Amino acid sequence: MNSPAGRGKDSARPYFFLSYAHTPRINPRAADPNLWVAKLYQDLCEAILQITDAPAGHPIGFMDRSMHQGQKWAERLSRELSGCRVFVPLYSPRYFKSEACGKEWHLFTRRSVYQRRPGAERMTGIVPALWVSMEHYTLPRVASELQFSHDSFGADYAAEGLYALMKIASYSSQYATAVLRLAQRIVDVADQTVIPVTQPLDFESSPSAFDPPEPTDRVRISVFSYRQPELPPTRSATCYGERRTDWQPFRPPSGRPLAEDAADVARNMGFQPTVHEFEEEAENLLAADRPAGPSVLLVDRWAFLDSQRAETVRRLDRRNLGSVSILEPWNREDQQCRDNERMLNDLGDTVLTVSRGSRRKPSLRGDAVGGSPGNLDDFRGELERAVMRASTAYEQETARPEPPQHRRPSIGR
Repeated sequence: MNSPAGRGKDSARPYFFLSYAHTPRINPRAADPNLWVAKLYQDLCEAILQITDAPAGHPIGFMDRSMHQGQKWAERLSRELSGCRVFVPLYSPRYFKSEACGKEWHLFTRRSVYQRRPGAERMTGIVPALWVSMEHYTLPRVASELQFSHDSFGADYAAEGLYALMKIASYSSQYATAVLRLAQRIVDVADQTVIPVTQPLDFESSPSAFDPPEPTDRVRISVFSYRQPELPPTRSATCYGERRTDWQPFRPPSGRPLAEDAADVARNMGFQPTVHEFEEEAENLLAADRPAGPSVLLVDRWAFLDSQRAETVRRLDRRNLGSVSILEPWNREDQQCRDNERMLNDLGDTVLTVSRGSRRKPSLRGDAVGGSPGNLDDFRGELERAVMRASTAYEQETARPEPPQHRRPSIGR
């Protein structure tokens, strides 16, 4: 068949960009659930190699295997989106809640699409794929406006999605059929359209192409820590900055604020995170009858040495709000933390008596049951569970009717 592999500048451009929502692990030691997407990606690349004359070393596709971290990641994503020939969004409910996926869609659709042949079927450069069935899910406007039929990939694919075809052995032939037809569709769209390469746009400042999130899709991340000038003389300034949200407890190897890492994890889960100093959030958390949204508090136990500020955290702990999860990240590679572990544990016990005693609220103490989750990967796994617990509790709290307003009985007129 005629392949676009040798057509000028197209020969060095990936056929497709696979856009998907990262699925969180059940626990830090569980297998990575995104390996199923990686298998699909490899199968698509192999199928495209088989049906084209793409030479060895030709970039067949692009799939982001990172955790959406840092400026270099954002620049790489922007560069790939400015040059790929086809955009393949992997539909799932989680996908359309992901801000990062919405930004990928937005950046790709900033590019112009031209038909190679007059009168050909109108193509957008977007070839959606069903990861799971979306039959009972309302698609956002940009997806619902696409003129695309999934029926040609097979009835079982359209009813179940690729994930089910991969997981259920009896569907193996249907999976192979769906992958081959999806690969053929990608090649056809690449062959019949010209989507010029553009200058990469700024990923972080780009809007999401999807509809605005519901209030339950938001999560507020607050940090209880120090600014460098506030540190006690017994604590090194290495992990601190000008703001309390600059706290970097896992330095090294991580040299970025923990709140930024937490926000990335929340985005990958489909939430819209905001980051605050705890003091900015405390008044609302302590005064409101009901919370403004699910919240996660990241606690630096060294900051409990400031007894006045620690009292505010103690008051929040006593409220025992299900929609507020409290995490105590703990780097066991930090020599000062190890040397002062007993003292810091005792401080935490006096402040967080309710959270420490409740199994529904996760904590990253160094003496945690089942081991010492004192590294960044363990933190990410705990954060995923903390966000889900806070979000579920928030939905339950807001679903309850308002308590009745008791009025004093009137005594005549």
